[in-house]
Amino acid sequence: MYEHDVIVVGAGGAGLRAAIGAHEAGADVAMVSKLHPVRSHTGAAEGGINAALREGDDWELHAYDTMKGSDYLGDAPAIETLAQDAPEDTIRLEHWGMPFSREDDGRVSQRPFGGLSFPRTTYAGAETGHHLLHTLYEQVVKRGIQVYDEWYVMNLAVSGEADPNDRSCHGVVAYDVQSGGVEGFRARDGVILATGGPGQAFDHTTNAVSCTGDGNAMAYRAGVPMEDMEFVQFHPTTLPSTGVLISEGVRGEGGILYNEGGERFMFERGYANNDGELASRDVVSRAELTEVNEGRGIEDEYVHLDMRHLGSERILDRLENILHLAEDFEGVDGLVEPMPVKPGQHYEMGGIETDENGQTCIDGLYAAGECACVSVHGANRLGGNALPELVVFGKRAGRHAAGEDLGAPEIETGYGDDVEDEGMELPVTPGEAGLPERGSGEAVADGAGAVADAEGLVERAVDRERERVERLMGRDDGVQHAEIRAKLQQAMTADVNVFRNREGVERALETIRECREEYRDVYVDDPSRTFNTDLQQTIETRNLIDVAETIALGALVRNEFRGAHWRQENQERDDDEWLKHTLISWNGGKPSIWYRPVILEGQDKTYEPKTRSY
Repeated sequence: MYEHDVIVVGAGGAGLRAAIGAHEAGADVAMVSKLHPVRSHTGAAEGGINAALREGDDWELHAYDTMKGSDYLGDAPAIETLAQDAPEDTIRLEHWGMPFSREDDGRVSQRPFGGLSFPRTTYAGAETGHHLLHTLYEQVVKRGIQVYDEWYVMNLAVSGEADPNDRSCHGVVAYDVQSGGVEGFRARDGVILATGGPGQAFDHTTNAVSCTGDGNAMAYRAGVPMEDMEFVQFHPTTLPSTGVLISEGVRGEGGILYNEGGERFMFERGYANNDGELASRDVVSRAELTEVNEGRGIEDEYVHLDMRHLGSERILDRLENILHLAEDFEGVDGLVEPMPVKPGQHYEMGGIETDENGQTCIDGLYAAGECACVSVHGANRLGGNALPELVVFGKRAGRHAAGEDLGAPEIETGYGDDVEDEGMELPVTPGEAGLPERGSGEAVADGAGAVADAEGLVERAVDRERERVERLMGRDDGVQHAEIRAKLQQAMTADVNVFRNREGVERALETIRECREEYRDVYVDDPSRTFNTDLQQTIETRNLIDVAETIALGALVRNEFRGAHWRQENQERDDDEWLKHTLISWNGGKPSIWYRPVILEGQDKTYEPKTRSY
């Protein structure tokens, strides 16, 4: 068994910054990651980091833009923390060697992004995430922080009190991809989940194949509520053949969207009369799909993004990587012809419920980054707000887990007195499929109640996961995970996409139920004990089933149109009924749905919901 003060699961931007934060607070910290840190999906982030750095801009404007972008579903304490901390944390990155693009006068460059009232997106060409990863990883190496890479975390070691608010987390269990061993990692002070998003729940996504919602699913089954999972961002500019991302930086620099008839439809069709292509992402994605659905798309699938008028010098200086992506995946030269683009699943606004310090309702369990929901993004994330979230809340989670006093949080976590329960009748019975699935593992929480011996709890969790591997490896027939995953992805893309209706979401839930039933007979075809990606992906598929179900359940019960959640039957935002977060808890294998009010009271002001137009 390995033992450290703080264990960080995942080594992308949030995980790296959390590890550095814990180390800064004096902890013995280690990272456990299924990927080497610089291969993490943060490296795919292209656009930039929002921070109020220049004269004429300030954190209050950043906070207001973020709240408006969230369609008033963000929590003010989290949004204001992001806006206040982002400038200092961005400057610290620059001091650590982050190679931001610069103006002729030496200042770091900032560009306009969708939904921003000021050009505050700080960037490094079109490879901001790549440079961020390398900058942070360099700091991890400099500090001598232990990194266990190519260790896949399978489960948490959590005590089993009846009330999740009384539970505590003492470590994790991980599979060593290189040796095939299953070992325990005990955390004396805290475990921080920084595992990224669940993009692989959809079949057209900008996310890497590693983005399988592992942290969300593990925390969910341990008793932590999933918050606002129905709010999934579909990025308006992805390449049709692959889902590869084309940065919002293209539109920030002046790129233009055209339909088949050559119309600049964001203006000419009235989707965003003021901001046009720089409206928020949900607005632009719906506009593009409306053009396609009404017969004005190109090849009935996509629209064109044109940047030729920017000139080769500007494109090569600020967007060179985009040229390579368009050429490599679509055979298009962006210097001389427009690029085909269409919306693709990009980001999960919801996630593991946390407070401003990254702490969940389970003592000793934290989350940061895309897997977490603090809630900064609410119903829609503004471009350029993901990377400051990584560094701001990754830092806070690391320091708090290491014992630093960051003050009492304003955001509550876990089921409490201020909640409202959902009584809707569901089309299927969600959750576990009868008896525990063969190979799914037992419940995460240890059934023995309060645990005096943390080491013993971790050892028991290790034993359960070793048994789980043997069950999966011990069968020689059944269903392979790839069949189940493909079925799940197709259902989510078909029915829980940009445009949703009750019938479609119910159909998706029925398919998810079928996937659960089929997973009971899942088996691992690869008999090897080392580098067994079949085994790892089989476990990941179970996680995707759980996370996809929370997305679909949230989409079913929220009977309104807010941000990224469009409902055909409900075409208005309903502030009287729905200024509240959707929470889904795993209780004995069965999800329960409840709500908590949004916090609109900030430090010096209350954010009053207004009509959201661009």
